[in-house]
Amino acid sequence: MKTTVIGLGAMGAGMAGNLFRAGHLTHAWNRSPERAQAAATQHGFAIADSLEAAAGRSDLVITSVSADADLEQVADRLAKVMSAGSVVLDTSTVSIETARRVFERLEAHGIHFLDAPVSGGKEGAEKATMVMMIGGDQAVLKQIMPVLECISRKVVHMGPVGSGQATKAVNQIMCAGINQAVTEALAFGQHQGLDMDKVVDVVSSGAAGNWFVEHRGRSMTRGVFAPGFRVALHHKDLKICQTMLAADDVQLPMVEMTLVHYERLMAEGHGDEDISALYRVKRPLFGEDA
Repeated sequence: MKTTVIGLGAMGAGMAGNLFRAGHLTHAWNRSPERAQAAATQHGFAIADSLEAAAGRSDLVITSVSADADLEQVADRLAKVMSAGSVVLDTSTVSIETARRVFERLEAHGIHFLDAPVSGGKEGAEKATMVMMIGGDQAVLKQIMPVLECISRKVVHMGPVGSGQATKAVNQIMCAGINQAVTEALAFGQHQGLDMDKVVDVVSSGAAGNWFVEHRGRSMTRGVFAPGFRVALHHKDLKICQTMLAADDVQLPMVEMTLVHYERLMAEGHGDEDISALYRVKRPLFGEDA
């Protein structure tokens, strides 16, 4: 299946690399030439001259962009060059309404659309261990499964278009809570003078064990916040969740608190750091430097 990846950021580059090595990738493109070239150099694939050149002859286009407006602009351009019966699978995190609008625009041209947000971070994209939550036609999903199996360890059909994004909202709210709990607990442990490598090791093996403490616990206690999932992106996702909740006149304390903390980090210039940078907010609670 001729496959194109549009958007070669932290997630898109990893996906494109795995597809290239599996023999599925025919084209790739990114709005920023510098980022495109960096991804091509790292993984060995070629970059198309334009989005239209990349997508025009593809059976499947996988998009990975940062914002709702970006996806809508890309979809409008894809609608002009892709053939009826081809598929667009979007791995971005956007609102349910945006996913449905894009579906309607592409469907008018006979192009299938699946909303397919992912979880697993940069590591998951690079190691093909992402989890994909899919909204859309199940028969279309079945058609492209051989491609998706090259970039993920689990693909789950959640329902009609928009269901993938609703599931991702659940994931992002849960990630906020885990981030709050892990950063607070480890800041407490460090204040007690404990060997934090040992703390992370033993806690990861017990009832409180989770991916975040295992993969970010040691780095955050050393003050290292290399991005896997950036603060600014999680902030954007939680704003989407906040809007969804407001439609039902609901506020979730964990969402509201995390948004406040992320906005503080962004104002201090830490928006491009990993979300484990929340540790910077927790350390001063114990009278210690961030």
